[in-house]
Amino acid sequence: MPVLAQPATGAQVTVLTASRIDTMDAAVPRAQAMAYDAEGRILALGSAEEMLQRYPRAKRLDVGGATVIPGLIDAHGHMLGLGMAHLTANLVGTSSKQEIVQRLQAFAATLPSDAWLIGRGWDQNDWAEKQFPTAADLDAAFPDRPVWLSRIDGHAGWANSAAMRAIERDLSGASATEGWQPDGGRIVRDDKGQATGVFVDEAMGLVYAVVPEPTGETLERALKLAMDDAVAHGLTGVHDAGVSLGELRIMQRLADDGEMPMRITAMADGNGKALEWLCQEGLYQHPSHRLQMRSVKLYIDGALGSRGAAMLEDYSDDHGNKGLLVMTPAQLREAVSKAQRCGVQVATHAIGDRGNHEVLEAYAAALGANATASDHRWRIEHAQILSPADLPRLAKMHVIASMQPTHATSDMPWAEDRVGPQRINGAYAWRKLRDSGARLALGSDFPVESVDPRLGLYAAATRTDAEGMPAGGWHPEDKLTAWEALRGFTLDAAYAGFAEAEVGSLAPGKRADFVVLAEDPLAIAPEGLADLTVRATYVDGKPVFEAK
Repeated sequence: MPVLAQPATGAQVTVLTASRIDTMDAAVPRAQAMAYDAEGRILALGSAEEMLQRYPRAKRLDVGGATVIPGLIDAHGHMLGLGMAHLTANLVGTSSKQEIVQRLQAFAATLPSDAWLIGRGWDQNDWAEKQFPTAADLDAAFPDRPVWLSRIDGHAGWANSAAMRAIERDLSGASATEGWQPDGGRIVRDDKGQATGVFVDEAMGLVYAVVPEPTGETLERALKLAMDDAVAHGLTGVHDAGVSLGELRIMQRLADDGEMPMRITAMADGNGKALEWLCQEGLYQHPSHRLQMRSVKLYIDGALGSRGAAMLEDYSDDHGNKGLLVMTPAQLREAVSKAQRCGVQVATHAIGDRGNHEVLEAYAAALGANATASDHRWRIEHAQILSPADLPRLAKMHVIASMQPTHATSDMPWAEDRVGPQRINGAYAWRKLRDSGARLALGSDFPVESVDPRLGLYAAATRTDAEGMPAGGWHPEDKLTAWEALRGFTLDAAYAGFAEAEVGSLAPGKRADFVVLAEDPLAIAPEGLADLTVRATYVDGKPVFEAK
């Protein structure tokens, strides 16, 4: 029997028919038809015959042999970063410093002569020498124009000499180990103590302080470009991991004007103005239900690729280095306690095993016995490397693991070199976490990785690169099934944003957010998940993307 809800009086009903609807709803896992009203609320699911008989005057939307799935939700992305990638030099996929200079020269030709040259996406792990670059690598091509290039993970930056001259601070030191270092960051130095041009984590603030701020018009354009990108790849929602109060105001204007084609769950950026606003005004929900802010994004450490992730023991390939804490444990506990008092969900970036340990300790101190009794839904963003003692604590404390499958397949060529053969068993441990009882909310961390959620589904189910290597998958014991991966990008991501009553599955009373695919992700080999064909994306029952 179909599951039914009553439409509003006089409401126009649409009946969608498809070869298959994978609902992600336990009550009706599969259907062939779905009815929804003019407001985009789902009324019923069942067979095509049942729905057409019940709603004989309904508007028809027949997608033929296609499969319909719930709208995909990326539980951790960066909308402005994605949009700004269209407006700055794109260095993703470069395999040498020479290739980077060539891309920069082409991009610089489009800029005013006095403009900073900004780019993102370099990764020294993709170069033959595997070493951090220096300002000298950029100076010959750009002796006078300031250049600032963010690493692929956003946790390190590369400046030329002109950019470093703009910093109003003496960066020299007596030796590589004696020069001044900012709290929570590192200025990479040569043997003579001179800054080489690479700034890690909090040290990047020295450069950002002198980089010209983008205008509000530029930020709005970037957000629109990012949303267009997202819906074209089947995303109907994104949890935006770190949004300032000023950025939220731009999003609010777009939502007011009906120019937000998707749902954004914005996280307040750190223990600052946005969190203070939430504490004063309460959790925020736009009337359109396209925008909300009810959580805060904190950082405890850096990234593995730049050896800034905080580790309990030395890096296996860099003895004497245990990474960085960008907040002290005391600062983290203070911010967590503040968020708890304000009823704000906490989501903390943690990569290294020490970083994850400090976050769990801070959460345990704040939540106490309420860790299992309250509906806090606190999260660890990335939960990338967990010690054997800490891995089971997430489930016991009802902490959500917000993880990004493509991080594993991007990092696998060098990750074990960083942490060694023992610690790698607690890295990217999706299966171990899920089997322990922890809930997995999946995402991409775009623009660190691609915005395309199909790549995340593929990585989660195969643990291989685009060429299917290594055969059988990298640490295949931590693979997910296609269904588990899809749940991570739908129902569990919705749960992590307190939105599972609205989205994440297709069920009566929920919003008609869905994706039309040429293939059925639950009926093909996992190797085909990366090549799913997105025919259309719908939000509130209306198309926001249609393939040409």
